[in-house]
Amino acid sequence: MKFSTTAYVTLLAMSSSSLAAPLSASKRAGPGKRGLVWPFYNGPLDPAKLNDGQGSVNLIYDYETFAPPSSNGNGGLNFIGMQRCLDCDSSPIAQLATRQQQLGFSTLFTLNEPDINGITPPQAAAWYKQNINSMAIKKALPAVTSSQTAGQGLDWLQQMIDACAGDCFFDYINLHHYGANFDQFKAHVLDANTRFPGKQIVITEFALQNPPGGQADHICFPGCLSLCEMYFPFLASTPSLFAANDAAGVGFVGTGSTLFNDDGSPSAVGALMSQAF
Repeated sequence: MKFSTTAYVTLLAMSSSSLAAPLSASKRAGPGKRGLVWPFYNGPLDPAKLNDGQGSVNLIYDYETFAPPSSNGNGGLNFIGMQRCLDCDSSPIAQLATRQQQLGFSTLFTLNEPDINGITPPQAAAWYKQNINSMAIKKALPAVTSSQTAGQGLDWLQQMIDACAGDCFFDYINLHHYGANFDQFKAHVLDANTRFPGKQIVITEFALQNPPGGQADHICFPGCLSLCEMYFPFLASTPSLFAANDAAGVGFVGTGSTLFNDDGSPSAVGALMSQAF
């Protein structure tokens, strides 16, 4: 989804013994690969509330190359910078290297959903080679939507890789997915795994679209996330903050998936982040 209207619902795990299983009460031993999507309006919240100290959740990103706005910095989590657009007022491309050195982030995400935001694959490839290749840290190709429209989603990504002609240096394929059910999500992850064999996959946004059960539909995670190096369920915020700052997103997915309650404590969904599955 576009940055201003992005929304999150943790995916409901469907009945598949090999790919999804109910959560248990046991803690998940680190190191973790789960992370928080931290929007710009989250200043009052503390990400450490979702950090159990066992490495279950150990990552955070905020779509920018500045530190997450919060009441407790990174909350003890590893910050991942993101250059979400070609050149943003909030994250100027000319400041990328300086900010990386200042904040010390060791992974960089790039371009938020360029496939639906008017950026062509050749344009993205040229921009990536000029601005991202030289970063001596882990790097992800642009985060693409799960659109099945020709020229978007994985099709756009393949065209960018083709335009790179082997000269874009990256560590991760970056996916977003919003859909009606777990089977669609599973199929999309497997499709990416097939299209880009041997490439590490990260999922930096995923959600069901306004599921009928509300929060009750968000109490399991899909087991096929084992295919991914990192994953970030959307959204680490409260119902009130989400509603006040992203009305379109709330209309699309509702508020039952938020990882915090309005009092700043972990929600029932947020509590799952530190559980084994």
